[in-house]
This record gives sequence, structure tokens and C-alpha cells, in this order.
Amino acid sequence: MLLIKNAHILTMEDAEYDNGYIITEGTKIKEVGHMADLLMPEDTFDDVYDAKGNYALPGFIDAHCHVGLWAEGAGSEGADGNESSDPVTPQLRAIDSVDPFDEAFSDALMAGVTTVVTGPGSANIIGGQFAALKTGGRWVDEMILKAPVAMKAALGENPKRNYGSKGTAPKTRMANAAILREALFKAKEYVRKQDAYLAGEKKSRPEPDFKMEAMADVIRKKLPLKVHAHRADDICTAIRIAEEFDICLTLEHCTEGHLIAPLLAEKKIPVMLGPALDCRTKPELKNKSYEVYCLMEEAGVPFAIITDHNVMPISELYLLASLVHKNGVSAMATLRGITINAAKNTGIDDRVGSLASGKDADIVIVSGELFSLNAKVETVFLNGNQVK
Repeated sequence: MLLIKNAHILTMEDAEYDNGYIITEGTKIKEVGHMADLLMPEDTFDDVYDAKGNYALPGFIDAHCHVGLWAEGAGSEGADGNESSDPVTPQLRAIDSVDPFDEAFSDALMAGVTTVVTGPGSANIIGGQFAALKTGGRWVDEMILKAPVAMKAALGENPKRNYGSKGTAPKTRMANAAILREALFKAKEYVRKQDAYLAGEKKSRPEPDFKMEAMADVIRKKLPLKVHAHRADDICTAIRIAEEFDICLTLEHCTEGHLIAPLLAEKKIPVMLGPALDCRTKPELKNKSYEVYCLMEEAGVPFAIITDHNVMPISELYLLASLVHKNGVSAMATLRGITINAAKNTGIDDRVGSLASGKDADIVIVSGELFSLNAKVETVFLNGNQVK
């Protein structure tokens, strides 16, 4: 067992301990409490870590990135995130493309990012299956927290540019929406036939379809559709289509979300915001601003803060959060954006995102004032093991 003592603990479970302790056993958190309530003597523990008054926080989570699919320093050989030969590729899986030896994983871990939600890019209308991975492990299968965790889709400029330049659909936003609707329509029909066969209403099993098998969990609401959308009109299109087919939706980037904040608050759709710390590299980013984070907090939208690595480095997630706070978002809303909100918005909060008994022992020790630029990630525990 490990004892972390004398820590200022922010559990993200509506409990804060100015001077607290955390006990871990194996890969899990066993107990969290006030130092005054610690009953076990220190010599009963295998290891004791003295936090010396520093913050103990849940391991940070990047709820939308592409770590391992565009490997650091590998050029085109390491670019395995966009299968841009077909606008509809739901059968593709991030875990089959991730390079676990990508240096970005170790960079992330040393910066306190213990979980990443990573997957295909946005060249396709439907790009494939995202996975939630721990940032430490000897091979991908050992790193998997949950796979698949979502089905990636994209609207707006990227699929238009990718396929329009080849003279094929989609060339317009109308075609983007039509291709997505067609794929969902086919998947819904595929599921209907499957269900009829399983219920004994049809004698013949539907002809297997690899793409539709992957989409079936979206139709059955077992997987959310994780839709890349920057412009407000694309965001509204994603919502309209999700409601038409009665599927679960998460909104990725949501750059112009501040223009429709009341709608997002009303619909209660999980939002992954960002990244803000990059240039306006294309037309649909012209309204990019830190204001979106502030207005999402005002509207009561529980957002996650994302790097979209390799748009900005995964190792700078805490820096990005610090800048979000500097631009007007409260410290706790900011911290939620890289911990519990990131976990809840991606459906992995049963394992990570807060410090509580039974959850994974992913813990970050941070010195200095929270989200000040002189704050430092001092120590990182992953699955109960000190890795920094």
C-alpha cells in the first residue's frame, strides 16, 4: 500500500482536504481523508510520499486528441490518423493505428496527463472509433482504459476540402450532412433487421456488413457520435441529425459555441472545447477566442478542455488550462475541464477523473498556486505507481 500524506487534496467529488491523505492499494484508491483521521501508522505502508502541502489532483485527461496516430518526428510514415480514401469508415479502430512508443505518451505522462481519448482525424464524415488510453504501458492493449469509447464524425471544412479537392462528394455542407444521414439511415435499417432476426420475426440473418456492425452501437446508444464541428451552423446540424436518429452526441472543438450557448445549455450535450492556443489556420476558426470557455461556464455547460494534439502539444494541457483560467474561467471550472468533466463527457468517469475509493490511482502532485504560470507538476502516480 502507498500513503500520500500532507496534501491539499481537490477530489473533484465535492470534497476538499486542506491537509489530507490518500491511500492506494494496487492500482486503485483505497481511502481519502483528513490527516487528523488517519488511523493506520506510517510503518504499515510499503511506501510513504510526503506532499508537503502541495496539491494532490486527479490525473489530467485530454478528452480529444490524436496522440499516437501522428507519431512525433515520424513524418508521413507516422501519419496514420486519416484514411482519406472513403468518407465513411466506421470500421477503423484507433487501437490498430496507435504507436505506443510515440514520445508524446511519455511527454504527456510527465506533464500529469494520465489518460488520453485519442482517435482518427477529421478528413472523413465518419472516421472510425476513438479509444481511451492510459499514457503509460508496454503495448497498446495494456494501455486501454476503454475501447471503443466513441465513433468519430466530422462536419464543416475538413471533409469538404479533402474530398472536394478530388472532385468527389462531399464538396458542400449539404453533402456532409447527407452522407452522415445516409450512413445513419443504413445503420438503423441494419439494426432493425438484426433485431427482427434475434426476436424470431425473420428467418434469415441480415447479410454481414463490417461498416454497419461498427455503426450498430451508435444506433443502440452504446457509443456516442463524437462530431468535429467548429462553426455554429455545423454544431446545429450535428444536433439536428442526432435528434433525428435518436443517438448520443458529443461536440468536439465547438469553436463558435459561444454564439449558441443557450442552445447547448438547453440540450445538455457534452462539449470538448478547444484548443484555444493555436493560430486561426482556416476560415472556420475566424471566431476562435477564449471567450467561448467563459460563456460556456456562464451558461452552465460542463465542458472539457482539449489540446487536439498534435494541433498543440499534449504536454501543454495544464498550460492551456492555466490560460483558460487567466482569461476569466473560475479555477474549479478549469480544473473540472481536465479532470471530472473530461471523464464524464467521454463516459470513463467510473475509472478516472476524481479521487475516490475504488477509482484508478492516477494522482498528480502540483506545487505553487493552482493554474499560475509558476505552478509545477512535481510528481505523477499512474495506476498506483510513481512514474515521476
